[in-house]
Amino acid sequence: MRTLYDKLWEEHHVSQLDTGESLIYIDRHYLHEVTSPQAFEGLIKKNLKPWRLNANIATPDHNVPTIRGDDFGFNQIQDDIAKIQVVELDKNCNKFGIKQFDIKSSKQGIVHVIGPELGYTLPGMTIVCGDSHTSTHGALGCLAMGIGTSEVEHVLATQCLKVSKLKNMCVKFEGNPSENVTSKDIVLYLIGQIGTAGGTGYAIEFSGSYIDSISVESRMTICNMAIEAGAKVGLVAPDATTINYVRKNSMLSDEMLEEAIKYWEKLQTDDNAIFDKEMVIDVSQIKPQVTWGTSPEMVVNFDENIPTASQSSSDEQKNIILARKYMGIESEKKLSDLIFDKVFIGSCTNSRIEDLREAAEIVKGKTIAENILEAIVVPGSGLVKEQAEQEGLDKVFKDAGFIWRDPGCSMCLGMNPDQLKPYERCASTSNRNFEGRQGYLGRTHLMSPLMAAYTAINGTVGEPS
Repeated sequence: MRTLYDKLWEEHHVSQLDTGESLIYIDRHYLHEVTSPQAFEGLIKKNLKPWRLNANIATPDHNVPTIRGDDFGFNQIQDDIAKIQVVELDKNCNKFGIKQFDIKSSKQGIVHVIGPELGYTLPGMTIVCGDSHTSTHGALGCLAMGIGTSEVEHVLATQCLKVSKLKNMCVKFEGNPSENVTSKDIVLYLIGQIGTAGGTGYAIEFSGSYIDSISVESRMTICNMAIEAGAKVGLVAPDATTINYVRKNSMLSDEMLEEAIKYWEKLQTDDNAIFDKEMVIDVSQIKPQVTWGTSPEMVVNFDENIPTASQSSSDEQKNIILARKYMGIESEKKLSDLIFDKVFIGSCTNSRIEDLREAAEIVKGKTIAENILEAIVVPGSGLVKEQAEQEGLDKVFKDAGFIWRDPGCSMCLGMNPDQLKPYERCASTSNRNFEGRQGYLGRTHLMSPLMAAYTAINGTVGEPS
């Protein structure tokens, strides 16, 4: 009896190495500007070429400015290193003939957004990218994982990856969520329960009645943040929801698609398969979640007291004291005591059309609070931006005082102009809240698009009404 992960592993296993590691075949390789320049340089020095050209898809996302306009050019990238990386991706893709959705393409965007929506991510694939949040693609029933720069070169050259097999973990989300509770809240709750090391060494399969009921986009949010729970892989077995999503986005011919569906329908964990670790979570008991500290595991209900050192074990006390000091919340008791400076709705976690719809519904007809210095919405791709504008969501946000941007990773990380200034407090829909993640001494609180929108309107955390 095998799990979904076992099946995907076995079908892509090439050989066992003397080290105990294995070579597995990689079906799809996504590339962006940050982790690819050194990999391409390695190929050139060794006089190598990509082994399977059409397996590679590239787009710039991490460093790109999100205010571009129609006449944008490389020279408008202010940071020299960022400019070099974007230019080098363009040059390398042209040199080797790799398909790229470049900075001027209407389909450019965050790699983990464009891959599924353009039909390059398909159930049953092995997928890698030089980015830890590649686990996102597991929502479509893929074995997807992030890799390092040296591994990017290896995959380009051989179409294989040297890796050790993971253990199996199952997380079942059962029940119906309360109003205003989204997939972002549910995965943050999980991380709060098991910690950022709870999934270390595991591939986590998400299942249960809640998973069955949600969209592929919501599943992507959960798989995206599996990495924040310590796992390398997060995945959901393909079902009718998956197949309908692929039908809508796939480039396969009707005949090929129908043949593929016969295979995808077999990608299920066997009934009697044994997991190394299992847990069940009742989502009906979960409230909207917001992080208070400097790790995704430092998360509480939006209306719960912020933990104090005196309430914690001796092992936790030092971390809590340091996190409270960094976040500037030494004396505050609740998140609602905090006044925010900025709001960011975007990232590979929450920048898809349904995320923007949820946030727009909250801000419609309202205006951002006076204390909010800047609120930005960054669609995850050119196609998401186009769809949102067709629906008038851009106007809803702009009328409320938000700034509407072009696609990119944006304020998720401090590698482009969208950054926090020291001590600014940000309501963010991204996936990480480490010290300095969004800018030097910036203070990041992770939450859902719905909660971020509410925070923008009210200037502080509370429950949407």
